[in-house]
Amino acid sequence: MHTLDTVEVAGIELVYRVWGERAAPPVLLLAGLGGDGADWLGIAPELARTRSVYALDLRGHGASDWPGDYALERVSDDVAGFLGALGLTRASVVGHSYGGVVGYLLAQRHPALVERLVIEDAPPLWPQDPPLEVPERPVGRQAFDWAVKTQFTEQRNAPDPRWIEGLSGITAPTLLIGGGPDSHIPQELLADMADRIPDCRLVTIDAGHLVHETRPGEFLAEVRPFLEAGE
Repeated sequence: MHTLDTVEVAGIELVYRVWGERAAPPVLLLAGLGGDGADWLGIAPELARTRSVYALDLRGHGASDWPGDYALERVSDDVAGFLGALGLTRASVVGHSYGGVVGYLLAQRHPALVERLVIEDAPPLWPQDPPLEVPERPVGRQAFDWAVKTQFTEQRNAPDPRWIEGLSGITAPTLLIGGGPDSHIPQELLADMADRIPDCRLVTIDAGHLVHETRPGEFLAEVRPFLEAGE
């Protein structure tokens, strides 16, 4: 069982799910682009056996506000504000893909907030050559604000150099999980990212991009002991 709640951060209403005892060590789950807190239903109850688990709908996603501005640093600041609003001075953070990008930017920009960091098959923010095509909005209702995808594509094409440089300043112990050859994320770039983060271990689970959904047992077998090592 879990509860659904809302909190306002800098004028943006954010929706989140909670599992477990509030007094237990906190872990925050950040879904990939287009996803929301429901993406973690398969593993959150297992993590909640020993910790309080929060799954956040990032701005522009799910039931949270869709304000139209999706600058990555602003999204990471939302997460910092979310933790502050809930009185969580420090939490472990698990981010998949887009959520992993937000997670490692949070760890760069607000290092005191991040106890331990798990990055699941998230793209490093190198300039794209050739540039990624900015996608047109499909016809019909979407489950998230399509502007998130267009703005994220633009930011990947011309990223702030500080986002890569800042990897070397991440102080949180980090577990980087790659999805192997079936993932569309170039795995050699994940190896480079792991080399840049001072305390980082790279693990490959041959599941493709959706590691925690496709191979939840193997994902948890890596993540749980990693989180527990910080206690």
